[in-house]
Amino acid sequence: MSVARRPIPIEPERHADEWHIAGVVVHADPARLGEVRAAIDAMAGAEIHAGNDAGKLVVTLEAPTMRAIAAHLEYLHRLDGVLSAALVYQHNEDADSMEEEMTDDHAP
Repeated sequence: MSVARRPIPIEPERHADEWHIAGVVVHADPARLGEVRAAIDAMAGAEIHAGNDAGKLVVTLEAPTMRAIAAHLEYLHRLDGVLSAALVYQHNEDADSMEEEMTDDHAP
């Protein structure tokens, strides 16, 4: 089944109540790895952090709702060249706290 080659337009909502972050392991057909990487790079809120030539990718997804995370995950599942996409971590945070500056109290 071919999937439309358009990213899911999910952007942060101003003053939304929550912000969701998910970790996903994507296993792609090594012969289509370039296409899969390009499609993930085109997704709003998606970032590839690691990968190998065997087709394994470590991806994070960020979105304003769990429903949006689920939509991204479904998109990954249906993407041509993706063999599997497994959600391994999901966390939600108060959206306002995502705007706070973090400091390292233990820095020299």
